[in-house]
Amino acid sequence: MLEEKMKAPDFCLPGLTPEGEEKEICLNDLLSQGKYIILYFYPKDNTPGCTTEACDFRDNLNVLSDKAIVVGVSPDSVQSHKKFKEKYNLNFYLLSDKDKKVLESYDAYGEKKAYGKITKGVIRSTYIISPEGIIEKKWRNVKAKGHVAKVLEEFNKLVNNK
Repeated sequence: MLEEKMKAPDFCLPGLTPEGEEKEICLNDLLSQGKYIILYFYPKDNTPGCTTEACDFRDNLNVLSDKAIVVGVSPDSVQSHKKFKEKYNLNFYLLSDKDKKVLESYDAYGEKKAYGKITKGVIRSTYIISPEGIIEKKWRNVKAKGHVAKVLEEFNKLVNNK
């Protein structure tokens, strides 16, 4: 189980840059930019909750962009991400974790309860990772609506306490 103050697990995944370029993106490359990483895991492109969350990140990126990099990860294909990005004009990284290895390493895949049934799937989760690669804040099993506001609030506390 990953906890706050632990080192974030490294990863390399295929995906899209904020500009829409297809390439492999690694956590170490992102960290080398000297910014915080807001890494969020979501179940599926173009679904209501995931669209709400992605658009909230998009609309708040101007507040974050000089201090943080937003990265969304789901099991969807890069092609699916491309359509999602274009449809909603998303301005951050979208990564594809088809085999769910990164999702699992970040405790964002496993058993969850949906409509009273226990199923296996993506657990909507967000991590704030420091420029040094340390997990500063972790949310697990979050509701999409209003979540980005909580992330921003915590992020601002973190940055202002440095």
